[in-house]
Amino acid sequence: MIEQTELIVTEWIYLPAADATEGDVKAVSVTGLDVMKKRAPTKKGIACRLSSKFMVGEETILLYMAEHSYVIDLDDTIDKSELTKMFRNSFNQFNEKFEIRKLGTVLQNCFLSPLDESRIDYNAILPLLV
Repeated sequence: MIEQTELIVTEWIYLPAADATEGDVKAVSVTGLDVMKKRAPTKKGIACRLSSKFMVGEETILLYMAEHSYVIDLDDTIDKSELTKMFRNSFNQFNEKFEIRKLGTVLQNCFLSPLDESRIDYNAILPLLV
């Protein structure tokens, strides 16, 4: 059985660009995913940290990070397909929290860049769940 903890926003550092108004923000977003092994006597799992940085030119206007974990029974086997579902679910929750928090900021009309699944090294992550 796979249990997911609540996604917790660990950083929301918003510093609007001095020369940007809501209508002319051309923010560039970069989204990243970090994964770490977790282990307990009766469970295994991974901790996920998603991060996104919004920039206007060279100026960072938002640093957004959130974390949560997947806890899995020791005898359960996770394959690439299941891991992909987990990461997509994580990103969807990350995006939902962003959509709520961005209201009232100059980022109101901006969106998170999607998670580039082609850059996820599944061969390095799957052994963490053995």
